[in-house]
Formats: sequence, structure tokens, C-alpha cells
Amino acid sequence: MIHEGKSIRYVRCMDDFLIYPKTNVWLDVGGVQSRTDPKIYVVQTATEAIKRCLLMTTDPGDLILDPICGSGTTAYVAEQWGRRWITIDTSRVALALARARLMGARYPSYILADSPEGQRKEAEITRTAPSSQPTYGNIRHGFVYERVPHITLKSIANNTEIDVIWDKWQVTLEPLREQLNATLGQPWQEWEIPREAGTKWPDEAKALHTDWWQGRISRQKEIDASIAAKAEFEYLYDRPYEDKKKARVAGPFTVESLSPHRVLGVDENDELIDPLKINEKDAGYAPGRGFEQMILDNLKAAGVQQANKADKIVFTSLTPWPGELVCAEARYPEGDTEKRAGIFIGPEFGTVQRTDLVEAVRECGDAGFDVLIACAFNYEAHATEFSKLGRIPVLKARMNADLHMADDLKATGKGNLFVIFGEPDIELLDEPDGRLRVRVRGVDVFDPSTGQVRSDSADGIACWFIDTDYNGESFFVRHAYFLGQNDPYGALKTTLKAEIDADAWATLHSDTSRPFDKPKSGRIAVKVINHLGDEVMKVFKIT
Repeated sequence: MIHEGKSIRYVRCMDDFLIYPKTNVWLDVGGVQSRTDPKIYVVQTATEAIKRCLLMTTDPGDLILDPICGSGTTAYVAEQWGRRWITIDTSRVALALARARLMGARYPSYILADSPEGQRKEAEITRTAPSSQPTYGNIRHGFVYERVPHITLKSIANNTEIDVIWDKWQVTLEPLREQLNATLGQPWQEWEIPREAGTKWPDEAKALHTDWWQGRISRQKEIDASIAAKAEFEYLYDRPYEDKKKARVAGPFTVESLSPHRVLGVDENDELIDPLKINEKDAGYAPGRGFEQMILDNLKAAGVQQANKADKIVFTSLTPWPGELVCAEARYPEGDTEKRAGIFIGPEFGTVQRTDLVEAVRECGDAGFDVLIACAFNYEAHATEFSKLGRIPVLKARMNADLHMADDLKATGKGNLFVIFGEPDIELLDEPDGRLRVRVRGVDVFDPSTGQVRSDSADGIACWFIDTDYNGESFFVRHAYFLGQNDPYGALKTTLKAEIDADAWATLHSDTSRPFDKPKSGRIAVKVINHLGDEVMKVFKIT
């Protein structure tokens, strides 16, 4: 305090206030584009900016929708702060990066308000008895947060606990004051005792003085804590109390895609919009360059990638072909000879049927081609079982969804735009109790050096999933298993910095599934993903 004449003034310090309100100018987040987070994507928003928006507008348990996934920052922040999330992207690259970021992250574990630990922590903060209400672990009740008190004269005057604390400490402080006064011959009241002991005081007086001041400081701290606990306060929603004994990883989530069937929109005149009838200019392709020509240009530059990175079909020529279904003739070397391949391109918005492949193979046989290479975004389940007709093998290349970007995708020859991923070798096992198991033996891969289809072992599979009750429309992951040459068990153990139940993990790191009941729908579906991120699904009828 400063006294100037009849005025009383004071000095305000920067650390007098624990918090400051946020304004609409955020200079502390490092900009929208992240400059501090580990860079994994070309456009990556700062986690601090997303976190602030999320905490300002949502509560734990709310659902967050992010239609532009990118590096997955929104989903990453939502997962950390206990929000549910759905994120969407058109690029498999973005989804793969986001999935790896989410599954490899280690999140703090916050104390739930609706938990026994939360009740005890709340009682400790407010200096009250713990609640006896039953707890259910409901995240919608939020976490236990740090808080900042708003201390007023009213809150101090109505705090009866201060009198209890005062009386408790008077039993200790009053005898010390009387002994100090007797030693120094002073009639000091409590507020008159100096802060520093005199240099000429006897040692006994100095010891009494030290003990008295230590007691008084302790009393004041206890009173201050009581005032802070009983006063009104503001929750700090970005500062929940953390349980240091627990580490948290991402909860279970699924990666799903839209149905491959054509979708028709409606224009402003309530008329159907057929995307297959849109002219080339409206479709976004260069003049005279439609969807098929764009695919052929990229196919010639990129080639067709096999399951192994060393196996790749590189075309020496690719020219148009005036066929019904076969639209181009491609040539590629195979040893000392040159092979001729007919190119079949599936619809831009649709699914290739088995009958389409049969007709295309017959057309290749009439034209004298050695092989049919089918390029499509999606194949129906029955088409995936079709690999040869007569002497002509069928190579089903799955086109990368990035090809939908048309002219924005430059034909650089980089990346796996066309990948052949063969049939998974799957065996159904009957259990004595009537249930089923699934064993994945490997995957069939076309070898361009021999012209034959070879079977790779399970080492060629990164992971595989089972929908134990497939409804024919959407694939729901009910079983998940992880294989491959790398040891995911060791990586997970390192990430969590903790021991993993080896027996439990062995059931996930396996080529044989756990038993499951027969499906009510009469069908199961098995999805296999290789190390390049390409996937194939096979449907089985169960009787």
C-alpha cells in the first residue's frame, strides 16, 4: 500500500491474478498453420487452435464432425479431451496418416467427475466430505477441473471455518506470545510483534519469535485455503486434473467408406443429375480429355504395382483400342518377350460386376490379347473371385481414389495409383460347439515375371478384419487382427511404456480368429489389407 496525503493507493503486479480472460486475438497459438507440432501433412492446423475452439464450444462426450480430415488434428484433439468424433476425407493418404497418428498417440488420463477418484478429488479441493452418491463413469459429467476463486468480503464473512482454524491455532500461538513478552519484558499484542528479531535479543527470545511466526504463517495459509475453497470460483476447463498413474490410448474406431453404388443428385429444377452424362467440360477434365483418357494417361505413367514393391508392370506402349469394353491395348516386357494386354476401365461412379469382366475377357480372346488388366475403383464381392477365363488371366487393379482429382493430379509416375491385390486364401473352421473360426493363409499375387498367380504367406498381410454378421451393405469391424513382418507388440509396448498382456495380445497378432457365433444374416465378410494399404474383401455364405 502507498499513502500519499489522504489518498491510499496500491501497486498491481503481473502475478496478482491467476488467469486472464481470452480475447478474440489469439497471438499465443502460433497461427492457424502449425509451426510447433511434428509435421506429417502438407496442410496441418495447430493443435492449440483446435483445442481452444473445441473447449469453448463443446463438453466431454459431445460429437465432433470434421469433414476435412487432413492430418487428423481435430480427431486427435477430440480424442485427447474426451469428445467423440467423425472425420472425413477423400484421400487415402490423409486417412492413413490420421489413423496412424491416432493409434500411435499416448494421451493423458483425466479424472472423471463421475468416479470415486473424482469424488475424492472434489472433496479435497472444496474441503468438504466426499459424496456418497453412486458413480457410473459417465464422461458427460465432465472432469475434475482446476478452478480460480472469486474472493469477496461476503464469502469471508460467511465462512465459519475461519473461526475454527483461528481457535485451533490460538492454543499454540498464545502461549508463545506470552513467553516472548515475558522474556523481552514487552506488552506486545499479536499485531505488534515485529517480523524480524532484534540483533541484541537473547537466544531464547529469538527461538520463541521464530516458532511464533512459523505458526502464524501456517495459520494464515490454512485460512487462505479455506477462503479459496469456500468462495465462488471459475472452472479452468483447459486444466483438468490428471491421473499420473494411468496412460490412455485411442478408443476403438472404424474406418468406413461410402457405398460404391452410383448416387444421383437433384438440381434446382427437381430433376435428377446423372454424373455419367455430364459433359467433359463440366466434369472438370481438359477439353477433349474425358475420364477414360485421364485414367490411361496416368496408367501409362504410373504402371501397375503388385503386392511386392519390386513387382511392377511398366508399359512400353499404350494405345486406344476400338472395342466394346476393352478401350486400350498395352504392351509390357516379360523376360525376353513382349506381352499384349487389353485394358478395361470401370465406371467413374460405380462398381464392376463379374459379368463385365467375363465379357471383357471374351473380347480379349477374340482380339488375341495375352491378358486382361481391369482398372476400377470398386469390385463387387463375386468379381473378386474371378481371376481367369480360358487361357487369359484377369488382373484386377484397384484404382486409387486420388484419381478422382482429375487434372489436379499430375501424371508424375509416383505413388501406387493402380495396384493389383489378389484373392485372400481363407479357410473356415468349424468348432465343436457349432461356432466358427476364420484362418487366413495368405493372398494370391500375380507375378509378372512368370505370368502365373502365386500364393504369398500371411507375412504379406498387414492386418485383416471380420464382419461376423455381414448385411451386404456396410462392413462393420467386429474382429481385428494384425500380422506382418514387423513386431507390432514391441512397438505398442514402447509407445505405452508399460507391460502388455502377452496372452491377450497373441489373440490379436494371429492368422486365426477367435470363435464366433454363426451369423443371423447367413453371411460373413473378411477384409484383408496388405503393406501398401490396399484392401480386398471376400464374402462367405454360412449355412
